[in-house]
Amino acid sequence: MPSIIVAFFSEKPYLCGILVPHVTSLIMSTDFPPPMEEESSISLRQLMANERLIPSLEDEEKRRAVINKLQRIVVKWIKNVAWQRRLPQHQIAATNATVIAYGSYGLGVHGCDSDIDALCIGPFFASIAEDFFTVLRNMLKSRREVTEIHCVKDAKVPLIRFKFDGFLVDLPYAQLKVLSIPNDVDVLNPFFLRDIDETSWKSLSGVRANKCLLQLVPSVQLNGFLGGVHMAVLAAFVCGYEPNATLSSLVASFFNTFAFWQWPTPVVLLGHTYGATGSPPGLMPIQLPCGSNHYCNSNVTRSTFYKITAEFLRGLNLTNVFGSCLSTQGMPFWSILRTYDCDFQGYLKPNFNWKFLFEPYPYESTYALFAKIHLSAANKEDLSDWVGWVKSRFRCLLLRMEEVFGICDPNPTEYVESYGKQPNIVFYWGLQLTTINVSEIESVETDFLKNLNSGSFRGPVGLIQLSIVKASQLPKNGECGDGNNRNKKMTRACWRIREDGQCKNTPVYSRHLPRYVVGYEKVNNNREAKSIDVES
Repeated sequence: MPSIIVAFFSEKPYLCGILVPHVTSLIMSTDFPPPMEEESSISLRQLMANERLIPSLEDEEKRRAVINKLQRIVVKWIKNVAWQRRLPQHQIAATNATVIAYGSYGLGVHGCDSDIDALCIGPFFASIAEDFFTVLRNMLKSRREVTEIHCVKDAKVPLIRFKFDGFLVDLPYAQLKVLSIPNDVDVLNPFFLRDIDETSWKSLSGVRANKCLLQLVPSVQLNGFLGGVHMAVLAAFVCGYEPNATLSSLVASFFNTFAFWQWPTPVVLLGHTYGATGSPPGLMPIQLPCGSNHYCNSNVTRSTFYKITAEFLRGLNLTNVFGSCLSTQGMPFWSILRTYDCDFQGYLKPNFNWKFLFEPYPYESTYALFAKIHLSAANKEDLSDWVGWVKSRFRCLLLRMEEVFGICDPNPTEYVESYGKQPNIVFYWGLQLTTINVSEIESVETDFLKNLNSGSFRGPVGLIQLSIVKASQLPKNGECGDGNNRNKKMTRACWRIREDGQCKNTPVYSRHLPRYVVGYEKVNNNREAKSIDVES
């Protein structure tokens, strides 16, 4: 596959025999009229503030306080663990653990409702099974600031999830082969990375990616407009060529760049530092800047790839003068360059209304049929656990639907049927078919139930039912994807150990101090998920 970044910094890059403009002119036009550009940036910042995409100073202070308190907690925790290990007194005094914020908060691109990703890094003697998931968890649970705490042990990156002073915190753990972890530990230094286990390596990848991104793009310009590691890398790719550009031109350049990206050519920030080591995985490979074999595209399927690329083109058409010309002429981008021998200049449309970018997708008018996924449980707390578990398996369901139905658009919006007998959440996924055999969705449901029952969910199992509905049967609150029936805060994909009378309180004893209880675990018997008949 030809690559748009074959000559990442070359003076005359080529693609398919076509002379391509220098990459900086391809992704960044610096000839915007300054008044128009500045006015557009101001209007975008105002919209971001109105949509609560920019946190307040008070919010920022509260988040910093959370990190500082967590830091003090893990220091006390590691001293306690060192004592349990019967380390010499001078080693107990010298040892240390630390907490490092990463993700959208670490990059400074978080919104008001964003959670906090923070990595706990501990020394060689602090294990993840006993010391992190038991000792530290019990210390956190005893704090009045901490609520809704549960462990996510089966995830690719195991972590403790909880709310601290109202902020949702995801706290994974990395164990380094040293006695003491500096508070400003350099996670890119090979000295600290030697001989670490696979789980610690995965846990460190997010922090290492953040640090590399901030080194490459020290002046973060997007201020919360783009979040998540995938979008952060794509945004950094654009920002890297013009770090002092205004906000509006960066957004326009983002769509200019990725509307025409030649996937599966990987997006690589450090092309010369990390060379190719075989074919990159997946349909949309985005390389983390901390290593050649680290990519962040594992959840992209045929359906989501189609949707993402379509949205890039829609963004180009909405924001860009060139995009309008492109849609009018109906010619491929590279054909225009070759036919007219033109330079690519991505001018933002005059008087552009940024609200167009935030309009909900018109699912109701796009698809004639939808797969309805109805989830229910005995009470709201059980429903939250159950929906979190099912969502953690949604990729398996999507892949199965693609096998049976072709393209399937997984709308993430959560709906509630007010007439239901039990608390419930409903999803509607768009299908590109006009007719469907009922037995096909029944087969998909049977296979997905087997998948759900094969996992390690430890909470009370709810009910699930899959059916096919027409667009006319969608919730009557405007376009599917908006309205009063929408849950603003969606359920997180995870499983949890219940904290109520259904679970037995089992003590966990130290392996190093006889009869010393380090904490308690909640254990609940598994039950199989079942299907139910729900009126559609």
